[in-house]
Amino acid sequence: METKKKMRCPLGVPGGIIAALIGLAGIVCSLMHLDMPYAWHGFAVSLALFLIAGPLVRITMMIHSANDRLDELESKMDKK
Repeated sequence: METKKKMRCPLGVPGGIIAALIGLAGIVCSLMHLDMPYAWHGFAVSLALFLIAGPLVRITMMIHSANDRLDELESKMDKK
């Protein structure tokens, strides 16, 4: 039988990428409709979402790689 790997935060990276794309689309749409009232509010929210999504993806990837290294070290310790 195959050994299954532990599941790691399945929505961390795709969720961050989707948030960045939604933020980017919101920025473009808000800039196209600047003459409408509350357009600046939508622009600010979209910009904040876009700026938060990048670090979210980076932190999630760092956690994944650290957990993988930890699992590798544990497996080496179990073999000895």
